[in-house]
Amino acid sequence: MDQLEQITALIALTMGVGWASGINLYATILMLGLMANTGNLQLPAGLEIVADPMVLMAAGFMYCVEFFADKVPGVDTGWDTLHTFIRIPAGAALAAGAVGDMNEAVILAAALVGGSLSATSHALKAGGRVMINTSPEPVTNWTASITEDLAVFGGLWTALNYPVAFLIGLVLFIALVVWLLPKIWRGVKKLFAFLAGLFGSREDDIRFPEDNSNALPHQNGRYKN
Repeated sequence: MDQLEQITALIALTMGVGWASGINLYATILMLGLMANTGNLQLPAGLEIVADPMVLMAAGFMYCVEFFADKVPGVDTGWDTLHTFIRIPAGAALAAGAVGDMNEAVILAAALVGGSLSATSHALKAGGRVMINTSPEPVTNWTASITEDLAVFGGLWTALNYPVAFLIGLVLFIALVVWLLPKIWRGVKKLFAFLAGLFGSREDDIRFPEDNSNALPHQNGRYKN
């Protein structure tokens, strides 16, 4: 592998782990760790920790929890909200680890790019789930969840084996996000405005008795007839 191919593969891995972490962090760690332990992947020094059995057990357990939480309407949105504070920094950390022992400037640049891609894919996933949850049936949640998991596994496999194809696909994904996120954001705002109006109208229906204590005339402790 010549130097250009090595650089392309490194960029694809760095961006791939950042992008995948924003969708399903635990699936990303599981795939990298299992591939490393089976001899199908030589991890950079900064990512070798994901192949540790303790890390794999923790990631496997959390993947099982997310597998079910991600398919329950409403619960999936709460799960995504909580993982805003987990997926994005973890994506930045994995991207930084993917560049190995390079100089600090390269590590910081990788962390910035990885964190940004993680935030982008997470925003698309979380926003899309809010819109999907407007449908009362659970089939769309299951379909979206399974599709997301397959996208993570397929995307990482492509990044590791066909880095150029992955980078082209990533550019198309970013273009899709630029076009789609404003529409999702407008839909989310309309949904929350509707919910705010709904609960606000319910509060307006509550009537409290008026305080008429000052309207009762009295004099010297006795009420007038």
